[in-house]
Amino acid sequence: MSAPQTNIETQKRRHRGPIIGIVLVVIFALVLLFVQMMYVAEDGTPVDNGAAQIDGRTGDTVPATDTTAPATPAPAP
Repeated sequence: MSAPQTNIETQKRRHRGPIIGIVLVVIFALVLLFVQMMYVAEDGTPVDNGAAQIDGRTGDTVPATDTTAPATPAPAP
């Protein structure tokens, strides 16, 4: 079934206010999200100059100054 009275221009005029309100609320929410992200980033724990890193394969602590270990294993001769 279709609507008994379909006047697109009247419907556009009636929906303009709610659509503007929805857009304003979304913009306000995005501004609040941005402010919260900046607050959390400013309030975060500072990095300790990367003194130690965690090896993802073993879970061991690896010093950041260890540059002698190759990134990939050497191929077998």
